[in-house]
Amino acid sequence: MIIYNFKVNLLTQFIDIFFYMKFRFVITLFSILLLSTGCQTIKKKSDEIAEKENQRFGEFVGKQVNELRLELGAPTEDFVNDLGNETLVYKTKKYGIPCERKFEINATGTIVGFTSSGCI
Repeated sequence: MIIYNFKVNLLTQFIDIFFYMKFRFVITLFSILLLSTGCQTIKKKSDEIAEKENQRFGEFVGKQVNELRLELGAPTEDFVNDLGNETLVYKTKKYGIPCERKFEINATGTIVGFTSSGCI
């Protein structure tokens, strides 16, 4: 009888440990799934904002630099790039995240290119 009770007790402990491990695995898997879908949502929203940003500031391409300066004010910095074109750089921060917008201007004062990084 003592051996039977010992075997039943051992089997019960094994089943408890098995279900506990299975429960931990399910919780871990669920947590990973939840975090990954949350990150995808954030990435999707930031991509949408970046697309709107590119559309808004991309409209300046082909226009005169005076229109850009009226809209955005004085640039944070400006320099002449390797091609001999002037580059205006506008730096800002939103939620502590740095944003940099660069506009390339040719010799006639026409905006020929735009890039941005980190802008949300």
